[in-house]
Amino acid sequence: MNLRAEVEKWISDDPDPKTAAQLQEWLDTNNEVELRTSFQGFLQFGTAGLRGPVRPGPSGMNRAVVGRTAAAIAVYMKERGLHSVVIGRDARHGSEDFTIETAQIMSGAGMNVFVLPRPLPTPVLAFATNELKCDVGIMVTASHNPPQDNGYKVYLGGTVDGVLYRGSQIVSPTDEIIATHIDAIETLSSQPRGNNWTIVSENIIDKYVEITASIAKSPGDLKIVYSAMHGVGTETLLQVFHKAGFPSPILVEEQAQPDPDFPTVAFPNPEEPGAIDLALQTARSFAADLVIANDPDADRLAAAVNDPVSGWRMLRGDELGAILGESIARNSKQGIMANSIVSSTILSKIAKHYNLEFKQTLTGFKWLAKIDGLTFGYEEALGYAVDAMTVNDKDGISAAIKLAQIATDLAAEGKTLLDLLDEIWDRHGFHATEQISIRLTDVSHVGKIMGNLRKNPPSQIAGHSVTSIDDLSKPTDDLPATDGLRLWLDGTIRIIIRPSGTEAKMKCYIEVIEKDSQRAQNVLDQLRAPLKEFLS
Repeated sequence: MNLRAEVEKWISDDPDPKTAAQLQEWLDTNNEVELRTSFQGFLQFGTAGLRGPVRPGPSGMNRAVVGRTAAAIAVYMKERGLHSVVIGRDARHGSEDFTIETAQIMSGAGMNVFVLPRPLPTPVLAFATNELKCDVGIMVTASHNPPQDNGYKVYLGGTVDGVLYRGSQIVSPTDEIIATHIDAIETLSSQPRGNNWTIVSENIIDKYVEITASIAKSPGDLKIVYSAMHGVGTETLLQVFHKAGFPSPILVEEQAQPDPDFPTVAFPNPEEPGAIDLALQTARSFAADLVIANDPDADRLAAAVNDPVSGWRMLRGDELGAILGESIARNSKQGIMANSIVSSTILSKIAKHYNLEFKQTLTGFKWLAKIDGLTFGYEEALGYAVDAMTVNDKDGISAAIKLAQIATDLAAEGKTLLDLLDEIWDRHGFHATEQISIRLTDVSHVGKIMGNLRKNPPSQIAGHSVTSIDDLSKPTDDLPATDGLRLWLDGTIRIIIRPSGTEAKMKCYIEVIEKDSQRAQNVLDQLRAPLKEFLS
């Protein structure tokens, strides 16, 4: 089928008159660039669900793509006798339309449909999936992606195909099965639609707030600055802090309310340079004790502290993981600590010190959430599960109140979060970690870079000998295969190289263990430039 015929066929089946009109205009003006951008294959459905730019055609996020995906999930559900679904959304462009589209298709398929009453954090959707005993949860969000994007996360409620999900995100081959069902849908207009769904009661949200607030036991009077990064976290986080008896955090007003254009940040991700500059500015103005920030759907937590040496600085994801892990381990007589393979090895040592079990998983919280009985789990990309029984996913709200409690308890002893970190490093050695991300213009470059590294592996990097290389696509431990390489260098240096699972990016994770921070920093400085060359 030629491009014009493909576009005309899509227009005839598009349920959204706005996107249909946009495609027709591009056809009428022979705008081949925009048309080819919109028609380069159906937006890939993977274990992260859908994620892509909001634009017309099969290659973007729009009602036609979302409707077909919802119909495919309905087929998947019917095959397995699943019959209930709860749908949540953030405040991005298109989120409300995509929620209604999903609800109509699910209702038309005969499902028992629940819809969250307004834009809310992803952890609330994960909680509601279990609390309502729904078979499926769908969250319309692109998390921390750029403003032009939206997405679609899929959760399963119970045990499906032999996997205990308990309200966690799908893993392979579920994504492949759903993708096959998407391909089999010839027309969206042939799918029945309904308007029968239930708006989720405020009682469910109140219960999430109450349980999450109970994580804190003894409120103090620390001055905490909070940024929602223009996302949906403010309302729920303030409710949790209030219910826990903590003072209301000082809001970064410019970023407190949902705004799909994310006007004050280049990328609405607290990990990105400059993203929390306004929060740090606010902290200085108010002489605050701590800064916390969520990403736009509030499933991640970032924090910054006032370092007596360097001033206000972000805590790395692994530093925050060590702080939360140490605090939880100290107060756990038994349990399971876990982190993703690209995270620091420090949590394994903390777990061993407190005689707790430790497990390691592939990157992505979907894997950590499959550990039955998880006490604490984290990934270095600011994802933390401090109460997996309540939310079987990363949760930036519960992690925020937990961190506030830890900081409060330390302050009562005349200590800070940095003092706790120093205790950890004194016991286990200083664990320096750093992530390098290289954005690529074309996702096809990923395969070339990984292929070249496998064919021509380095024998040394910045004067450090490569002593062994693990190809993670052919694992020798209990982990499933994944596209990545783990390199061990002389001394105590570990490097993991892998493509991003959600963006056109190459990622490199470095860990250096030394007696002190300065030695570790020197090694990181040596490695940074040559590693960037490998990734580009």
